[in-house]
Amino acid sequence: MGVMVLLALVFLSISQTITIKEALSGYGDTTVWLVVSAFLIAGAVSRTGLGTRIALILVSLMGKTSVGLAYSLCGAELILGPVVPSNTARGGGILAPIMQSLANAMGSTPDKEPKKIGEYLTLVGAHANLITAAMFLTGMAANPLVAKAAKDVMNVDFDWATWALGAIVPGLAGLALLPWFIKWLAPPQIKDTTPAYEKAKKDLTAMGGWSRGEKIMGLVFVLLIALWSTKALHGLHTTLVAWIGVCVLLVSNTEKWSDMVGNSKAWDTLIWLGGLLTMANMLKTYGFIAWFASNIGTMIKGIDGMAVAIVLALIYFYSMYMFSMLTAHITAMVAAFLALSLGAGAPIMLSVALLAYFSNLCACTTYYSTGPVVIYYGLGYVESKKWFTTGFMISLFHMVIWLGLGSLWWKVIGWW
Repeated sequence: MGVMVLLALVFLSISQTITIKEALSGYGDTTVWLVVSAFLIAGAVSRTGLGTRIALILVSLMGKTSVGLAYSLCGAELILGPVVPSNTARGGGILAPIMQSLANAMGSTPDKEPKKIGEYLTLVGAHANLITAAMFLTGMAANPLVAKAAKDVMNVDFDWATWALGAIVPGLAGLALLPWFIKWLAPPQIKDTTPAYEKAKKDLTAMGGWSRGEKIMGLVFVLLIALWSTKALHGLHTTLVAWIGVCVLLVSNTEKWSDMVGNSKAWDTLIWLGGLLTMANMLKTYGFIAWFASNIGTMIKGIDGMAVAIVLALIYFYSMYMFSMLTAHITAMVAAFLALSLGAGAPIMLSVALLAYFSNLCACTTYYSTGPVVIYYGLGYVESKKWFTTGFMISLFHMVIWLGLGSLWWKVIGWW
């Protein structure tokens, strides 16, 4: 991945399609560095033993079945979703390391029996993150951009309560059904996790008291969650908060610099994600998005307003294949699609709702779509082909729930 992205950037620069400064612009994006810091924190969670301890606690509480473990991840996402205003911080920085420790505790690693349970938990964790990101205005950092576009284009105040009201029914239904749907798509080889459940209880007792590293790592976790959930009070950027956590780990000697430098997944991701983000941004800068929206507008002329809302939502959803970051997708397209909906006479609240929720759910399509998905994929449990095929099936799962049950709910609350 890293090599291919570097080749693409060099080709674009040599051909003078973009300048070298533009080619490197993605590496200054805050989301890229948030992902890097999440990888570094994940390494610390593993090395200090905190991840193992948390995993053993979860297994001892809910570990009698693989689905029980999956629901523990979904529940944690639902609890943290409203208060951690970054799906990368929540999914990649907090829960992905715990999920990895859960899989390791079951004897499932990327190199040894990934399908035992690691593949299943990876897919559940990543896709549960996207559902909770869709459920709350504060569930993903770029969601306020959608709300702003709704106000600017449609004159609709799609605030926190309105956003949550529309998402609560389809969102909870999606979380409830997700572990079972993914179990059908990627069944874990473990049928009965009772032995692991019993072993977890014994291993937890054997670990004894908390080590100094575990305590400091635990405090860093609390610090990160506290700062992420109170951003409105102090104004510190989500990425800055993550790097404060990294620095605390270094200064306290909980982590060694050599360990962080040796975290190849973090630095590999920096190279390919920064490059992909550059190219996604250039789609807008060089007029591709404007051309794309113009052609879509021509296609939908004369179509019924309700049909227009659904067609535009579907095009918006699956156009995510062209983007490497949700923020870039939202920035480039949501205002244009809202304007197209308004011009075609589509139901206003329905149009806003579909684009708002699909702005997050569409990240199910690829493994490079958003920070937490990149991090979960980077753990190495799921092959790229498997991620694409599973992602497409989950996109259909979202369509059934959000266009089916969701539309019925929005009719009940008077949105169309």
